[in-house]
Amino acid sequence: MPAVEIRPDVFWIGLNDRTTDLFEGIWPVSEAGVTYNSYVIRDEKNAIVDLAKGFKTDEYFELLDSIVPLGSIDYIVINHMEPDHTGAIRALSRIPRKCTLIATEKARDMLDAYYGITENIRTVADGEELILGKRTLRFVHTPFVHWPETMVTYDVTDRILFSCDAFGGYGTLPGTMFDDQVADLLFYEREALRYYVNIVAKFSTPTLNAIQKLAGMPVEVIAPSHGLVWRRDPGRIVELYSRWAKLARGGGETAVTLVYGSMYGNTEKMMNAVAQGISGAGVPVEIFDAARTHSSYILPALWTNRGVMVGAPTYEGTLFPPVAQAIDMAGLKRVVNKKAAVFGSYGWSKGGMAAFRKLVEPLKWDVTDILEFRGSPTNELLKKGQEFGERFAAAVKTP
Repeated sequence: MPAVEIRPDVFWIGLNDRTTDLFEGIWPVSEAGVTYNSYVIRDEKNAIVDLAKGFKTDEYFELLDSIVPLGSIDYIVINHMEPDHTGAIRALSRIPRKCTLIATEKARDMLDAYYGITENIRTVADGEELILGKRTLRFVHTPFVHWPETMVTYDVTDRILFSCDAFGGYGTLPGTMFDDQVADLLFYEREALRYYVNIVAKFSTPTLNAIQKLAGMPVEVIAPSHGLVWRRDPGRIVELYSRWAKLARGGGETAVTLVYGSMYGNTEKMMNAVAQGISGAGVPVEIFDAARTHSSYILPALWTNRGVMVGAPTYEGTLFPPVAQAIDMAGLKRVVNKKAAVFGSYGWSKGGMAAFRKLVEPLKWDVTDILEFRGSPTNELLKKGQEFGERFAAAVKTP
């Protein structure tokens, strides 16, 4: 995709990645894809803001060279040290250059650790500014959004916020990158939620702190490191991130995330009855088979819905492993203070329900009800399962 001018003399020179299967080695992006957004500012002094992952470096340097010759770069702003932001620096560091790297003090040590770079580094204080000519850049420290060395860069002149991982999302760019030009904005909002919960959610308090810190700056364009550039309504993505970050305290929509697993279909039979009870009581339910759905797609529903219904058989005296793994990941991302219930079958031994309680105790989930049965559910038991779902729906409706 050719370079795109965002504002006069400010260009996107990023890369679409449609070949990586797992972002960060964990999160599936083979369907949505991901972008590595890099920006170049042409002025009396030329600057790159953020680099890109260390792949397609030929394409990246061609884009850069089409705007500013490689030898004419004066500054490279390192907002964040993660290799999907800085990987291209390996190739760039082999090109004779006199440019200065701009980074926080904490990023200095990381530049050495990741790339062996120790020279031509200028560390910047929180709020420090750099004059390029007609433009001034301001550097604002935003620690733990989502690494400790992270900052954002604000173009004071054109009111562009180069926001790094904040306000980013999954999804490659379909020939355009702007929120007012994509045909399916809801797709990018959904992928921004998945990205938020996968990558940023554990750092929701620092995210809210950063939003508050940046609130006094007039912003006309938000240019993150991944996903869309927001120019028609930059406040939209800020509002979404703020809403999602506040869910770190618990609560959410009056809806239920039903996560289940089934070895031989017995728990699945009960799951259908329970789901019928929840839906019949007027509460939306999202259903995920934990054995066949990556936690990347389960986590957004767990994060945004108030209720969690779990269905899992006992497996060798404990909770069915795929379901236990999904709950473990919810714990890692600090999905807390949810209303919950659990059901499942057992054969020769119980244990699954007790293991579930132990798993969710640190997350402060309020377990309102348990339904455990042996073997295959009878019609009478399925009726009880429907009633079980209705009771839980009523509990979720209660603030």
